[in-house]
Amino acid sequence: MPRRLHRFELTGTAGRLEALHTVPPEPARGAALVCHPHPQHGGTMHTKAVYRTARALLDAGYEVLRFNFRGVGRSSGHFDNGRGELEDARAGLAWLRQRAAARFIVLAGFSFGSYVALRLAESSEGIGARIALGPPLDLFDFDFVRPGGSPLLLIAGDHDAFCPAAQLQRLGARLGPSARVRLLPGAGHLLLEALPALHAAVESFARDVVRSP
Repeated sequence: MPRRLHRFELTGTAGRLEALHTVPPEPARGAALVCHPHPQHGGTMHTKAVYRTARALLDAGYEVLRFNFRGVGRSSGHFDNGRGELEDARAGLAWLRQRAAARFIVLAGFSFGSYVALRLAESSEGIGARIALGPPLDLFDFDFVRPGGSPLLLIAGDHDAFCPAAQLQRLGARLGPSARVRLLPGAGHLLLEALPALHAAVESFARDVVRSP
C-alpha cells in the first residue's frame, strides 16, 4: 500500500491554514506535527529540513501533518511574532488529535518552528515526544522549557550560527535525561550539508520513543 498524501486547509484563529497530511502504508505507530522556520525569512512547510524531518517521521511509521503558518503560501493572516503562530500550531495539534488514528503525538519544529513546537508542548497535555531542530538559542529565550517531561531530541549543525553547539549542550544538560543532544558535523543552520544524517537521526529517535503496535 503506498503512502497517502492529503492536501487540505486547517481552520485556525486567523482563517485557513494550508496543510499536508501524509499517512504511512502500514497502521501508524503515532502522529507528528512539524512546524516550519521563520515566515519572514523564507520558511515554509516545504523547507528542505522540514520536508526531510517529515519524511523521516513517515519512514518511522508516523502519520505527519505539515502546515504553513499564517501569511505563508495560501494560509490566511499575517505574521504575529510567534503569538498567532502558536495558535496555528495548536489548531494543527487539535486536528491531529481529532482525526489521527494513533494516540502517540510527536511535536517537531525547525528553527523558529522549534520555538513554537516546544512552547506548544509546554502548554499541552499528553505529548509523547518532542524534536527541536536548530533551535535559535541566540535569538529566542528557551528558558520556558522545563526539565523532565517527554523525550526530547535537540539537533543542530555544529556550525550553526544561531544555535551554538556549547549553548545546545548546556540546554540539554539543564533539561536532564529526557533530552538527547545530536550535533551534525559540518552543517550550518539550514542543515543542508547533513540532510541524510538529519533524516537518520530523526527516524531513529522516532522509532525508539514508542513501541510498534
